[in-house]
Amino acid sequence: MTAVRTIDLNSDLGENEPGRIVGDDVSMLEIVTSANVSCGFHAGSPEGIRDTLAAAVRTGVVIGAHPGYRDHENFGRVAVDIDPATLQAHVEYQLGALIGLASAVGGTVAYVKPHGALYNTIAHDERQAKAVVAAIAAIDRSLVLLGQAGGVVLDLAEHAGLAVAAEAFADRAYLPNGRLVPRTQSDAVLHDPSVVADRMVRLASEGVIRAIDGTDVAVSAQSICVHGDSPGSVAMAAEIRRRLSDSGVTIAPFVGV
Repeated sequence: MTAVRTIDLNSDLGENEPGRIVGDDVSMLEIVTSANVSCGFHAGSPEGIRDTLAAAVRTGVVIGAHPGYRDHENFGRVAVDIDPATLQAHVEYQLGALIGLASAVGGTVAYVKPHGALYNTIAHDERQAKAVVAAIAAIDRSLVLLGQAGGVVLDLAEHAGLAVAAEAFADRAYLPNGRLVPRTQSDAVLHDPSVVADRMVRLASEGVIRAIDGTDVAVSAQSICVHGDSPGSVAMAAEIRRRLSDSGVTIAPFVGV
């Protein structure tokens, strides 16, 4: 596989709220090139989300919408059996809210990256994936869909005429089939900045990520994610950026505004 010379670095942000502070958005926005900002259903408050959007505008970071299941209690990380019409309405509502808040602070939403369990579900569940694609198309067909490399939702979105981009995860372990190790397993989330940086340098240079069984999984991605709520996330993102830059890889947004 051809080595990647340019790649995006993104993080899930806007998830803080009184009584539940999960990340350092201000510091992360000094490192990443794209910000997946919570739309409020799984985490975040309107004022906190607005603050994160304003900070993204100030730092020149590209803004993406980060809609999830309406599941604040579980941080949107538990799969929900929801009918497609309801899911479509929920995603449309979240996109509309974030687009409005971004406009209020002088920003523009350029892409959509679903959150948590919804993200994982639509990587293989055509029923829910079609609902998410329909929601994006209904709100703004210029929005790019960012999804898991190899996920069925990317194929469906392309078929519907939407632009798509594929993503790899720096701080998550992979199964041999290319899916993420479920968070219910103790080894699902990675924390060592050096380890995750090594993995992402190899992704950029060889197009592979080492799975938990020791095999290499082929991954073609235009963006790398570091979860904003992971312990040590800022240090991991900084090390990934430094190591990729030292390897001759340019860090730049995968989509413009």
